[in-house]
Amino acid sequence: MKLTPTPITAAIAGLFAGIVMPLIWPRLGDETLNWVFAFLLVIALPMHVLVVGFNPPREAGQGGSNSALIKRVAVWLAAAVAAVALTRILSL
Repeated sequence: MKLTPTPITAAIAGLFAGIVMPLIWPRLGDETLNWVFAFLLVIALPMHVLVVGFNPPREAGQGGSNSALIKRVAVWLAAAVAAVALTRILSL
């Protein structure tokens, strides 16, 4: 199965990180290894798969920025912030 990152998949990854990380944050404790695994499983892995992708296009002589990737990262961040804000509002 080949998964192509899109702004929709980036938003899904952002929503996942924005909802799950605040829920597990208080349960992680002081153990550094717990924090590393939580970061890898909740933030880094979904972002890599759904935002960056496994086979990013590389063009010869590409010196500029990848605008599609920048848009996906912006969508990912916006979705994560929106999910955190909505979770905080609903928990009041």
